[in-house]
Amino acid sequence: MKPRKRIMACYLEANLKRITAMRLALAFLLLSTPAFAAPADYVLEAEASTVGFETDFGQEDITGRFPITQANLTLDFDAAANSTIDVILDVSRATASFPFAAEALKGSNVLDARNHPTIRFVSTAIRAQGDGATVQGNLTIRGVTKPVTLDAQIFRQQGYAEGDRSHLTVQLRGAVSRSAFGATGFADMVGDEVRLDIRARIARTD
Repeated sequence: MKPRKRIMACYLEANLKRITAMRLALAFLLLSTPAFAAPADYVLEAEASTVGFETDFGQEDITGRFPITQANLTLDFDAAANSTIDVILDVSRATASFPFAAEALKGSNVLDARNHPTIRFVSTAIRAQGDGATVQGNLTIRGVTKPVTLDAQIFRQQGYAEGDRSHLTVQLRGAVSRSAFGATGFADMVGDEVRLDIRARIARTD
C-alpha cells in the first residue's frame, strides 16, 4: 500500500473508532439517566388520604374531613408544567367536628350530597414556586365549576430512602367561597370561606 493510502486508511480507522466510542458513551448516558427524568404516573393510597376543611362558626371553627375516593397524578420533577392532578372527594362520607354539622353539610342547601355525591378538582396549570408549586385548576361542587388556585408541596413518605420517589405525600392548600358554588345554607351562622388541606398519599405505578 502506498504511503498516502496507508495514512488515509489509518485516519479513517481512527475516526471510526472515535465515532464508535462516542456512540457507546451516548448509549451509556441514556441508560443511566434516572427514570424520573420523564413524567411518572401515580395512584392513590386511599385509606391514608383525606381532605381536611375548616370554616368559621361564630367564635369557633367547624372542622371536618372528606375521604378521597380517587386521585390520578402525573408528576414531572424536572418540568412542573408537565404535571397533572385529578382528585375526587366523597361528599356522602364527610365528617365534621360538631354532631349536627356533618348532616347539615350534606343537606340540600349546602353540598346536596344526594344529587352531587362528589367534589372534583382537575389541574389546568402547575408552576414550580420555591420548594413547592402553585396549582391552578377547576373545582366542581354541586355541579358548579369554578377556577381555584392551590399551593402544593410534595414529601417523601417515612420509611423510604432519600431520592426514592416511589411513595409520596402531596399536600394541597387553599380557600374557596362556598356561596360561589351555591352552597349558601346557614349563612347566618357559618362563614363563607372554607379553608382546604388536601393530603394525598400516592404510589408510583411503574
